[in-house]
Parts: sequence; C-alpha cells; structure tokens
Amino acid sequence: MTKEQADQRARRRSFTGQRSGLGRSHWVVERTFAWLHQFKRLRIRNEIRADLHLSLLQLACSIICLRRLRTSF
Repeated sequence: MTKEQADQRARRRSFTGQRSGLGRSHWVVERTFAWLHQFKRLRIRNEIRADLHLSLLQLACSIICLRRLRTSF
C-alpha cells in the first residue's frame, strides 16, 4: 500500500465518522440533566412512590420551561 492509498483510506474513514451523526445532540442531554440537578428533591430520590417522583420531575420541567420563556421575551 502506498502512502497515497493510505491517505485516501484515512480520509474515507474520517468522512464516514463525521457523517454518522453520533454525538450531535449529546450536549443537549447533559444540559438538561444539569438543569434538573438544580432541584434538590430530584437529586436523590427519596420518594417511594413512582408517581410522586414523576410529578416532581414534571413540575421541575415546567419550571425550567417557564424560566426559559421569561428570559426569551
């Protein structure tokens, strides 16, 4: 294999890696978890019932959306 062929092969590998789409929205998930981490009741799950935890999670998401809307207008 010549150096030119090896270069072409490396370029093909890097091009397909960029087009795969992996990791494009990874930072969105991390940012969302950071926002939810601000709510102390959700950091450590103390609720035994799943419906209470779900309702607190929904309340936290609603508060986050409300804060985002206030700053955008």
